[in-house]
Amino acid sequence: MEWIATPEAWIALATLTVLEIALGIDNIVVIAIVLAVGVMMLSAEGISRFIHRHPTVKMLASSFLLLIGMALVAEGLGQHIPKGYLYFAMGFSIFVEMLNIRAGKGKAGAAVGAVSPD
Repeated sequence: MEWIATPEAWIALATLTVLEIALGIDNIVVIAIVLAVGVMMLSAEGISRFIHRHPTVKMLASSFLLLIGMALVAEGLGQHIPKGYLYFAMGFSIFVEMLNIRAGKGKAGAAVGAVSPD
């Protein structure tokens, strides 16, 4: 029982406690990643069906990537773009797309105002 009184034992115990906490957090991160991948795998089929029914959503997602990319390039060049502008543009685009999808229901996925090739 003499080892309890030595400072080295307490330092070793504190080190082990810190390592246990750090590795425990690491395990939580791994569990979170595994759960996130599981959710993505479960939802991939439904999202794929939605994209195939509404191809304009694919263009909308591409335009969001372009918007974010251009904002990052602008930030890299020293031009600050308020995030509110980007969020508003994306939100408004999603709102318009939702209206387009609702208006096009029952028209076999055709966009509103689209001319048929007949």
